[in-house]
Amino acid sequence: MGSIDQYLDLYKENRDAINAHSADVLNSFREVAFNAIGDNQLPKRGAESYEKTSIDEMFAHDYGVNINRMDIPVNVAASFKCDVPNMSTWMSFIVNDMFHASPTSRHKMPEGVIVDSLARVASVSPDLVAKYYGTVAPLEDTGVALNTLLAQDGVMIYIPRGIKLEKPLQLVNIFSSPIDLMAVRRLLIVLEDDAEAQLLVCDHTQDNEHKYLSSQVVEIIMGERSRFDIYDMEESSASTSRYSRLFARQSAGSNLLINGTTLMCGTTRNGYDIDIVGDGCETLLAGMAIGTDRQHVDNCSNINHRASHCHSSQLFKYVLDDESTGAFEGSILVAPNATYTEAYQSNRNLLASTSAKMHTKPQLVIYNDEVKCSHGATTGQLDTAALFYMRSRGISEKEARLMMMQAFMVDVIDTVRMEGLRDRLRHLVEKRFYGQQMLCGECSVSCHEQKS
Repeated sequence: MGSIDQYLDLYKENRDAINAHSADVLNSFREVAFNAIGDNQLPKRGAESYEKTSIDEMFAHDYGVNINRMDIPVNVAASFKCDVPNMSTWMSFIVNDMFHASPTSRHKMPEGVIVDSLARVASVSPDLVAKYYGTVAPLEDTGVALNTLLAQDGVMIYIPRGIKLEKPLQLVNIFSSPIDLMAVRRLLIVLEDDAEAQLLVCDHTQDNEHKYLSSQVVEIIMGERSRFDIYDMEESSASTSRYSRLFARQSAGSNLLINGTTLMCGTTRNGYDIDIVGDGCETLLAGMAIGTDRQHVDNCSNINHRASHCHSSQLFKYVLDDESTGAFEGSILVAPNATYTEAYQSNRNLLASTSAKMHTKPQLVIYNDEVKCSHGATTGQLDTAALFYMRSRGISEKEARLMMMQAFMVDVIDTVRMEGLRDRLRHLVEKRFYGQQMLCGECSVSCHEQKS
């Protein structure tokens, strides 16, 4: 089993301590998860040429795990202000894998809305958590099973029937530790019928002296006619690895937008699995990644159409420079009963150096004829004719290249429906291309470009 062995041994040796610092509902899944792992390897994504950045290797390092829930000495309120200009949010924090609510996170929030520690909600309202936890993230997935085995806490977001949040939620994930550390993060998001919410998730690494690994599983359960946007923005460091799996289930008439942005990372692997089980759903999955140095970014998507009159669209873009690598594998499944489905998928990639590499594999599996579906992928270099034209107008080659790379990302940024975030994201992409220090706003947690 390779790299998983150390975590199975860790669980066996610390089973009582892990359970003692969690909740019964979460604990009830651990033995099932342990058995589900069996002799399986962690799944690998990407072509064989990316074996050196396999999931198995991501978990191979001897990371510490905060089993005894020790508080890292961080003043969250004073040190981590991740305000996006012109955007008011209800903000919460996860320092490594421990939840911290900001002093104003519950201020004026509608009655019945829950944004809290998953373990705390599971202790106070076990039936609510038991109704949804583990219902869309399958333990047959070894990465999910490993996360379920070790997750002692997480975040639960619950929006009751008919509630429409007046402003977005924001969750700031922060890595800070005196040792190399793996954070096991779990998000359970539930919107009942006719509920609406938006969520911005920001990943930061405060301390670049140590190696970090984020093991994250997100479960989203959407009621009928609910509407949910989730924006996942990673600005970590070259020493940070991330393995994230997002699972969503959409009921009839629901509308889901997922936008995943990787601005800075070491090795990142994101998986998106969306089950559309009710008629008349809308699904938009968009993502972009910027890679430099030897960074690796991998996105894998599976959208399963299991109901009629639904529409889905996927758009992923990469700009890769230096010796960075990327991978995209996207799948659309249209079931026999999913008539009048419209499903589109596009992956476009720009290689800014001859050493950068990209692997792409779009797939369509269609079991009925009454559909409109398409997919496509392109990978290419910067347009030399356009570069020549811009240089002939007095623009330097470096400036022209940067302008073209920025323009390439515009349509992914334009999928953002959260007011104030779209302009901020344009600014962050611009600063990333220019190799400048990146700050989300007034946030003192910063990410530094590794090259001059």
